[in-house]
Amino acid sequence: MNLLKPTGTADYAVAGIWSHIAATEAKKYGTINYVFPKPSSSGIIPDEASWSLNPDASYVYYCDNETIQGIEYPFVPDTKGVPLVVDMSSSIMTKKIDVSRFGVIIAAVQKNLGTAGLGIVIIREDLLGRAMDICPSILNFELLSNYASILNTPPVFAVYLFGKVLEWVNSHGGLEAMEEQSKRKSELLYTTIDGSSGFYQNSVPVRNRSKTNVPIRIKNGDEGLEEEFLREAEEKGMYQLKGHSLVGGIRVSLYNAVSYEDLLILIDFMKEFLKNHS
Repeated sequence: MNLLKPTGTADYAVAGIWSHIAATEAKKYGTINYVFPKPSSSGIIPDEASWSLNPDASYVYYCDNETIQGIEYPFVPDTKGVPLVVDMSSSIMTKKIDVSRFGVIIAAVQKNLGTAGLGIVIIREDLLGRAMDICPSILNFELLSNYASILNTPPVFAVYLFGKVLEWVNSHGGLEAMEEQSKRKSELLYTTIDGSSGFYQNSVPVRNRSKTNVPIRIKNGDEGLEEEFLREAEEKGMYQLKGHSLVGGIRVSLYNAVSYEDLLILIDFMKEFLKNHS
């Protein structure tokens, strides 16, 4: 509603559930062009050269990290001058990005920057003032900018926590340290999975594997073993490892608040579970 030009068209790269939901919502307000067909299997991001981009599109949208399937884009799409819109809710503050390559960056803060109830928008100034007439004032980027994000009473406590998290990031080495920790944690977990002789499995192609959300199946989706894994993990104080209801299995989220030492505890348990159940 903030970016659609009178032509009413936009390009969507749909690689997972969250981008699918975004495209479904966008269809209510304009014409959506899917830049590539639905991938034949989960985890696939088609080569950028095969994308069918519309040069007259109002914008190109993608979700940088699909938390449910555990997919992360290994590149920033080249949109040939069309404004690029990205949802970075689950990957922001885990890696350095060139902000100048994007028209709009949106992110809910509850993954790496705070608690639920707050979102951030980074937008090029030349893209302000394009809202459709039906866009509610509370969602109008230009109005929010003009009113310094307090068009209405903001979620004050969520904003306070956002600031405290940024202080924590700075005190722990800043963005560079967060990026290094993200790589280190994900490499350790994937190495453990790939070195389990097929006991633990992750079906996402290596190039597209998420560094923050790692889906795991045990023995080709043995639900009995997976339930036992979750039960034993909870007995050891490790919670919320159950995969999303749409895909099942197990999912390990490696957000910034999860330390390398935390992960080592899980890795030790995974090795013990493999030994006892292989």
